[in-house]
Amino acid sequence: MISNRSTKVLFFQLRPGLNERIFKLVKVKTMNDKVDSNGKILSDEERITTLGKTLRRFSIDELPQLWNVIKGDMSLIGPRPLLVEYLSHYTSEQKRRHEVKPGITGWAQIHGRNNLPFSERFKLDVWYVDNTSFKLDMLIFFKTIFKIFKSENVLSQDPNKITDSN
Repeated sequence: MISNRSTKVLFFQLRPGLNERIFKLVKVKTMNDKVDSNGKILSDEERITTLGKTLRRFSIDELPQLWNVIKGDMSLIGPRPLLVEYLSHYTSEQKRRHEVKPGITGWAQIHGRNNLPFSERFKLDVWYVDNTSFKLDMLIFFKTIFKIFKSENVLSQDPNKITDSN
């Protein structure tokens, strides 16, 4: 019997990096590919797997991005890379987030992760760009570890979908 269930563990997405250069981001796949009767993909909440919730809760789904760090596309610390489709919606101030390499974690993540409205995330990202330093990166690194183990401000929805009215 042949199953049409996807067995892929990783998935890749195009994301803008430093100077808006597009790269392939790698992540652990935490959702299935289920669609409704019309072939439209179901909501994130309906597609996330039980294992996927746990992986996201502890940010384990982000670990493959270490490959992006090794390749030089990303840094450990910096603004989280969002979807390419949002580039045309950024203001000139918001585009400043691309003046540094994107990171696995960043200033916005330790101030609310994906619970923050995008307008606030962008402000925090630009603040980081203007204040980046080794000391700040170390603060972000250790606060990130604390927040992962505390499982603070983690949502099961896709944090890369702009859903607020900003």
